[in-house]
Amino acid sequence: MNRLFGSSGPKAPKATLTSAIGNIDTRISSIDVKLAALNAELTGYQTKLTKMREGPGKTALKQKALKVLQRRKQYEAQRDQLQSQVWNMEQAQTMQDNLKNTMVTIDALQSTNKALRKEYGKVDVDRIERLQDEMADLLDVGNEIQESLARSYDIPEDVDEAELDAELEALGQEVELDRELAGMEGGSALPSFMQDEVPDFIDEPPSTTGKVKEVAG
Repeated sequence: MNRLFGSSGPKAPKATLTSAIGNIDTRISSIDVKLAALNAELTGYQTKLTKMREGPGKTALKQKALKVLQRRKQYEAQRDQLQSQVWNMEQAQTMQDNLKNTMVTIDALQSTNKALRKEYGKVDVDRIERLQDEMADLLDVGNEIQESLARSYDIPEDVDEAELDAELEALGQEVELDRELAGMEGGSALPSFMQDEVPDFIDEPPSTTGKVKEVAG
């Protein structure tokens, strides 16, 4: 049926650089085996030639050795060509691998770029600027509040120590004067500025004389 309708069988897989390099390496290995055999054969001929005298036998053996040597040179030339092919294909494979890696890197960068654009598109820069301005204003208000709370009241910034000394000395003199007057009049020994004043609505100050007598009695 396939022949009647002209359909072909399954296609062979396309050759790759890796498979081609493997095939050539196999051929090089085969040539190396043949070269080893030829070298062993040449060594045998060389050993025999050194022991033989000149004559037809030695000449015939020498001709065989020359043919083996010629075959070895041909195999060596083939091996060199195959090795050059392998080298070129390895270089091409390296370039191909580098290109694949480059494409993977480019795809990754494009995906990252797309994701970043999507995420940054959600960010409102103007809103961030407004938030920053509001925070700065709030910090300024907080600083003003702290400065206001830390402000001192009714305390002059510049106090003259000489005036304070004079005022303190005047208070001391007043205390001494009140003591002297109290001693002369038999009154209270407290300074005048420390004595309690009697309110205007009380006719007479409370007397403690009776209580003192009761306690004494």
